[in-house]
Amino acid sequence: MKLTLRKLRLKGAWLLVVPFLWFATSTANTLAIGGVMAVLGLLVRTLAAGFIHKDDTLTTTGPYAHTRNPLYVGSFLLGLGVTVAGGNLLFVAVFLVFFVTIYTASIRDEAAFLADRYGQAYADYAANVPLFVPRPTPWRSAGVDARPEFSGAQWRKNREYEALLGTVAAFVALAARMMLAG
Repeated sequence: MKLTLRKLRLKGAWLLVVPFLWFATSTANTLAIGGVMAVLGLLVRTLAAGFIHKDDTLTTTGPYAHTRNPLYVGSFLLGLGVTVAGGNLLFVAVFLVFFVTIYTASIRDEAAFLADRYGQAYADYAANVPLFVPRPTPWRSAGVDARPEFSGAQWRKNREYEALLGTVAAFVALAARMMLAG
């Protein structure tokens, strides 16, 4: 089995779940603050997953008109929210190091793939849309419908419900841990 960056991202995160829950020191405040961040991350991921047609086309509309990596922006907010909710600053730091290390490589590899696959169209897109931090106004590519539509079917096809279920499970576990410690 070849260890890809995607597999490393997923397996690495799962390896941290048990120690994260074990050492969590959640409070009502950390759960609330982390919950707001996580919900924002889920919203960004939901929007992105409803627009992207992976491996079919270069998506440049919806949240992709603001940043080339809205799924990763959403993952960042979601992961930061969960770790903040855990109440242990060490895990916030571990998350930040993990995210920067793994996702920087993933973003670089995906950009190279898209540049190779879509050529000038991707070059134009990359020249106008930031890699990570969203631009305030959407970029419009010539010849692209200015009013893209979110697709719930596409959201399901991209299995984004898994992020929602995982987030709910994490917050239920953190709340239970808080109450049991309490």
